[in-house]
Amino acid sequence: MTALAVFLWMLNMSMDTFGHLAFKAAAGHGLDLDAFSHWKHMARSPWLWAGVICYTGEFFVWAAFLSQVPLAAGVMLGSINIVVLMIAGRLVFKECLTAWRMAGMLLITAGVILVGLGV
Repeated sequence: MTALAVFLWMLNMSMDTFGHLAFKAAAGHGLDLDAFSHWKHMARSPWLWAGVICYTGEFFVWAAFLSQVPLAAGVMLGSINIVVLMIAGRLVFKECLTAWRMAGMLLITAGVILVGLGV
């Protein structure tokens, strides 16, 4: 992979991870409210809008990344976001990483490494 492709891949992972974390943060507040009030509360949350901005930017970064690598390799390399997000969820929200999830993360990481070596 070229240096540009690696940069776009890393930027995509960062934007995707932060976007997910922002949406989770927005959704986690105001849970004691009724459904409509909860949605209104989320709509006013800066975290929700940070997530929207990240996802909008990620759309363009992803398109740029796919212009640099074959589609099959790009999609496979993009799947590492699952692993990064699970680790981030553990660190930020103290979510549980079971043995099965860890095994899945290792398999995904191995697959991404194999694809990355072949690009």
